[in-house]
Amino acid sequence: MTETIRILVADDHPLFREGVVNTLGDEPDIEVIAEASDGEGAVQQTVELLPDIAILDLTMPGIGGIAATSEISARCPATAVLILTVSEDTDDLLQALKAGARGYVLKGVSGQGLIHAVRSVTAGEVYITPALASGILSEMTRDDQADPFESLTGREHEILELVAAGLTNREIGERLYLAEKTVKHYMTNVLQKLHVRSRVEAALLAQRRSFENRS
Repeated sequence: MTETIRILVADDHPLFREGVVNTLGDEPDIEVIAEASDGEGAVQQTVELLPDIAILDLTMPGIGGIAATSEISARCPATAVLILTVSEDTDDLLQALKAGARGYVLKGVSGQGLIHAVRSVTAGEVYITPALASGILSEMTRDDQADPFESLTGREHEILELVAAGLTNREIGERLYLAEKTVKHYMTNVLQKLHVRSRVEAALLAQRRSFENRS
């Protein structure tokens, strides 16, 4: 049986929010469990309800989408944040990703396009509106001297070391007393921060770094 994807939708425009809720609610495996009109409300309800995905606008009142993304990512790592915005600005996209967002979709997207983004993020992928993807890749790789490992949290370092040692997500979860789904979301953050596409690449980078540090 397919698990239901539980979603929170946060946007300060009621009519737009209603449209998103109705579009997603028509899918049999998607349930919108909460709505919010500002960043604080989005964070509070995410902490209380732990949805699978929090869909946030960038320009909400109060703390705004970037700050809300950062707080949700820190406090609820099992919840994936998907930004739904009008902003095509690369800086906004970079800030959202650095804050922990796993998806960035423009508001001109079709209903099916949004559903596809939701399913992609649920599957552990990082989804960016294709028109913006090439620009962000060049921005994220332009500083070759920056050490991406410095952006990892302590828990992310810990999980990466266990991946490099050959443990599966399930085994890591048992070792660290975390749900397998939570480990999976942590690994999504690790892949994003290290700019790699798979856990194998991440493990190789970690092993190479460990060897270099011992040399």
